[in-house]
Amino acid sequence: MIEPSESFGDMLTHVWHILPLALAFALPVALLGGAVLYRLRGRSLVTSLTVLMLIPVLATFAGVLGISGFMFTPALTTMLLVCLLVGVVTVPSAIILGRAIARRSVWEREARERERAAEAARRDLVAWISHDLRSPLAGIRAMAEALADGIVSEPGEVADYAQRISGETTRLSGMVGDLFELSRITAGALRLTLSAVPLQEVISETLAVQTPVARQKKVKLRADADIWPVVAGSDPELARIVSNLVSNAIRHTPPDGTVAVHVGIDGDNALLAVEDGCGGIPLEEIGRVFEVAFRGTQARTPDRTSTTGGGLGLAIAKGLVEAHRGRIQVHNHGPGCRFEVRLPLAAR
Repeated sequence: MIEPSESFGDMLTHVWHILPLALAFALPVALLGGAVLYRLRGRSLVTSLTVLMLIPVLATFAGVLGISGFMFTPALTTMLLVCLLVGVVTVPSAIILGRAIARRSVWEREARERERAAEAARRDLVAWISHDLRSPLAGIRAMAEALADGIVSEPGEVADYAQRISGETTRLSGMVGDLFELSRITAGALRLTLSAVPLQEVISETLAVQTPVARQKKVKLRADADIWPVVAGSDPELARIVSNLVSNAIRHTPPDGTVAVHVGIDGDNALLAVEDGCGGIPLEEIGRVFEVAFRGTQARTPDRTSTTGGGLGLAIAKGLVEAHRGRIQVHNHGPGCRFEVRLPLAAR
């Protein structure tokens, strides 16, 4: 009964004897690994995890060598092979795990940024549209009260007030329609019935509607084509795209300016370009042109001479173009800017 006790005591004594030696060899390796890890803090997550996996393996390796006195006995060789095997297994695992975590981190960060941007856009939209809706409603209310109280009684003035109320009502209806269309696009509820649509018919009908508006503002409106292509699209949505782009161009072109519509073919796509005379878009704002409710100005009071909405026209046009699997771009060109829409050609 005494011998096992003495054997266990000898073992404890031996452990306490070699523990400081193992610590003396393993601790510097661990500290060095920590320093390397600190220096690599700006590197990729894969590199950091690989170093983190190697630190305990190398520290164990150094501790085993230290307590063995660097005498390569069979037991030491076995221990070193085990450490090597652990390193062979852990390093690839660290690389695979690091890449997976890095991809997930990037995805989560991008998702958070998209969510924040969407939330900011929603807040801006609510604030801007609320202002734009209040303005015509206040005007309609004031004019209706003036008519009801008899402040305005002359037939000519009554007719003028009635015409202005009708104009404000039309603009309100346009805003509500734009909001509904935008909600369909952003919610993914827009379903297009595609067919072969001659682009010439769409542009001709749209320009016929926009010509009186352009004439009232003294803006020249013209269209030309290298060839009139047939696109795969939905007629009402294509008309909405052209109408939004042309009305936007007319609105920002000064009197005696020109709005030109060019049509052609670019590879496998039909090319529709709308050029205006707005004077160009500042480079710091050109990337925001298709944002919801962006007008390029801090003034939110709409133009009383037009039936513009809440700055949703270009955002709707972009959504409808993308729903057709097309692309829309804008860049400064000549005296103004040029909006280019590329839509897939219809199959022959």
